[in-house]
Amino acid sequence: MPKHSRRYQEARNLVDRRRFYPLDEAVELVKKTATAKFDETVELHIKTSIDPRKSDQMVRSSISLPNGTGKSVKVLVFARGEKAKEAQEAGADYVGAEDLVEKIEKEGFLDFDVAIATPDMMRVIGRLGRILGPKGLMPSPKSGTVTDDIATAVKEFKMGRIEVRTDKTGNIHIPVGKVSFDDEKLKENIVSALEQISRLRPGTMKGKFFRKVVVASTMGPGIKLDLSQLPAA
Repeated sequence: MPKHSRRYQEARNLVDRRRFYPLDEAVELVKKTATAKFDETVELHIKTSIDPRKSDQMVRSSISLPNGTGKSVKVLVFARGEKAKEAQEAGADYVGAEDLVEKIEKEGFLDFDVAIATPDMMRVIGRLGRILGPKGLMPSPKSGTVTDDIATAVKEFKMGRIEVRTDKTGNIHIPVGKVSFDDEKLKENIVSALEQISRLRPGTMKGKFFRKVVVASTMGPGIKLDLSQLPAA
């Protein structure tokens, strides 16, 4: 077991690990237990009843947070011609076609947070699956990152649209803001995220969708949310 710092231990002592906290208290605690010198990200960790062995139960989509994530998002777009121009005008950080594929393949270029592609580019970038797939960066129609409406996609992801996907254990992990956000903005983001994710519940799944929801800062301890007080859960 890795040894935690004294600062972390002190923060963890503020949290009753047996208790499920109302959202108001949880947000207050997240801020109190965020002791790093940087503006920590506030994360939502959702334990679901999804069976990860069943492909028809996996979740992959994207949601928009009303107050964004507080993070500056670097967007890369695979497109040609007029669509490439649209991407540049919408504020994409990197735009290209075969040149970008080569840069990723040969130089290991991965300095971006979201990759978007027009449908016609998928044949070209297919071979990047082994590089981008494990990092969750491969464009996909399900996550809204394969589209002809390039300008809208770029703007939305720049403003805080985030990808939601189940990991190999069937759980979901997403950012919902920064510790520097005021309490109301964090609470709005958390409630909105849970409402939107609840609508992604696979039809073939049995039992409750959300089994446990934990909120935490990047370096802080997990704080369990009382789901009975959250309408979406």
